[in-house]
Amino acid sequence: MAAVHPGAALDAGGRRPLVVVGDAVWDVLIRTNAKLQRGGDTYGEVELAPGGSAANAAVWARRCGLATAFVGKVGRDRFGALVEADLADEGVEAYLVRTDAHLTGTVAVWIDDEGQRSMVSGKGADHMLFPQELPRALVESARHVHLSAWSFFADPPRTAARRAAQMAKAAGATLSFDPGSFQMIESLGVDAFLEASADLGVDVVFPNYDEGRSLTGHEDPRAIADAVAAQFPGVLVALKLDEHGALVRERDGRVTEVPPESNRLVDATGAGDAFAGAFLSRWLRGADAADAARFAVRVSEWVIEQVGARAAVDERLRGVLGRG
Repeated sequence: MAAVHPGAALDAGGRRPLVVVGDAVWDVLIRTNAKLQRGGDTYGEVELAPGGSAANAAVWARRCGLATAFVGKVGRDRFGALVEADLADEGVEAYLVRTDAHLTGTVAVWIDDEGQRSMVSGKGADHMLFPQELPRALVESARHVHLSAWSFFADPPRTAARRAAQMAKAAGATLSFDPGSFQMIESLGVDAFLEASADLGVDVVFPNYDEGRSLTGHEDPRAIADAVAAQFPGVLVALKLDEHGALVRERDGRVTEVPPESNRLVDATGAGDAFAGAFLSRWLRGADAADAARFAVRVSEWVIEQVGARAAVDERLRGVLGRG
């Protein structure tokens, strides 16, 4: 059975502006002010926070003003109830398949003294989404569908994610894709990763620098963007460059470099998901790709200065959103 929380307004054409399909989990954030030593002990900060690459992107698109729906799977447990409540609080229309067979996914996130994060992802209910569990009418109502590669590294849920993409494209939607993790791409193998994703007709792809380098073998950002565009024909590439901002390669080959405004790294968790959600919130409402990327860089810069992927909105973020 699924829990449905309505909330995403339909556009003038009677369609949902954005539907995100994928993982919703709960993060266990562990942050220390010194490097961990094997067998040692230290004080730090430990907290629970909502997460999941797909759910993060959905929340950030909604925070940035775009009506957004989310499709995913959680356990019938406390963390599943927390996911459900969190998405409702964020104003995201959530279709959550609930299961007794698997626990809600959890991720351990270690944040080092330089703000860089390492993750260990447990395989929970989010990894067990099956094609027959997809809400066909909701997916086919989308004007745009966003997917995270965390749904592509194993099957299930790969077949369900691919089916969602195929249903959406057949119904006339556009599609975006976040490659997710350079380590997981390398573990699966580049050829296998592209075989699972490059035939879907992706319209926008959001690699970060490390993912782009793993996919293409190139070091130069422009060369990476050109090679990714060749791997996903007809795609718009929004390459996330961390402290260097972003680079946008449009379908016609035009390139725009988007410099950062600040770089005060506290925790990089979820910054790429925020970039994708913020970009889509503008691009899907008619902004050109360069302007959408400028806005997304500002939002993700705010995210890296907080702890966790979805820190509470403050006055500074409201100012960023207002500028967008």
